[in-house]
Amino acid sequence: HPAVKWVSYPGLESHKTHATAARYLDGGFGGVLTFGVLGGEEAAKKVIAGSRLFSLVANVGDAKSLVIHPWSTTHQQLAEADREAAGVTADLIRLSVGIEDVADLEHDLDVALRGAIGL
Repeated sequence: HPAVKWVSYPGLESHKTHATAARYLDGGFGGVLTFGVLGGEEAAKKVIAGSRLFSLVANVGDAKSLVIHPWSTTHQQLAEADREAAGVTADLIRLSVGIEDVADLEHDLDVALRGAIGL
């Protein structure tokens, strides 16, 4: 997507743990992924606010699709350097994909991403 800077998902061959994940995760790589959005923290928050199908919740593995901005929520108590050392950047969004229709989720995310960076 033009609003996405990077994606981290073990199902991608470029992911540092892909080989291990492919060996041990029988049947798929799971429904949790992170990505960085152009525009940093402000844009990431706009993506979340612009989503209508993803719920802003900290847990993962629900039947419902979830989204969170760890920089300003689950990791906010850490110093900036500690967040970055943990791989949590201001542009990072975490998705936990549920059982909704894929086309609906893709459309919702596309609208939210485009709105966040003014496309």
